Amino acid sequence: MTPPRYDRGDWEPGDGVFNAAAIAEYSVRLADRLAPLIEDDSFVVLLGGECSNLLGPTLALKRRGRYGVVYLDGHSDYRTTGNSPYVGAAGGEALALVTGRGQDDLTDLEGQGPYVLDGDAALLGIREDDDYATDVEAAGIPVWSALTIAEDPVKAAEGVLRHVARDELDGYWVHLDVDILDAEVMPAVDSPDPGGIQHEHLRALLEPLLKAPTCRGVDIGIFDPDLDPDGRYAAALTDTLVAAING
Repeated sequence: MTPPRYDRGDWEPGDGVFNAAAIAEYSVRLADRLAPLIEDDSFVVLLGGECSNLLGPTLALKRRGRYGVVYLDGHSDYRTTGNSPYVGAAGGEALALVTGRGQDDLTDLEGQGPYVLDGDAALLGIREDDDYATDVEAAGIPVWSALTIAEDPVKAAEGVLRHVARDELDGYWVHLDVDILDAEVMPAVDSPDPGGIQHEHLRALLEPLLKAPTCRGVDIGIFDPDLDPDGRYAAALTDTLVAAING
């Protein structure tokens, strides 16, 4: 299933999310594609391009019930018209969009929005200077920074599981933007930043999150192979992910 090509065209700041119609159409198609896998209780691994890929699985799960999302990312992706002069790239607004903040043609597909309630989300991996961390916390979404994770990834995972493995939830989905990793070990991303976690931290964090019986799957994105000509970063990332998934 090939994602749509995004062309900014005549888009300008203030026009809302560019290519919103294409993203919305693709998200519905992706939700339809995932539906039989979710129905069969399969564990889904979704390899995607950028963070707005999360709209598809969260829509698919919202059709079935109440699910949480564990958002692993070096950035909060919580930009909205309320905290920024403009919005435009859905990938930088993905956590805001799935929790119902943004234009209706992305936040309320099939009348299902918000796909995830604030209290059913968790954000992990942001840097200490994230622009929107205060807004995330004010919404009631718990945050574990990259620094906190690096100090004890197992403890962080345990805290997240207490939050999303509650009886009132039907399960949860994990979103992984690989720029959660420090730029030194993962520069092949759109926005590499220092202050991230190491591969061993990511594996220790992911293993308990992915093996919990209520985890329905994971989407993985933002890795840019054009920035990894000899494949060294892809190889290290693959080793980490395979170990975590098979954990």
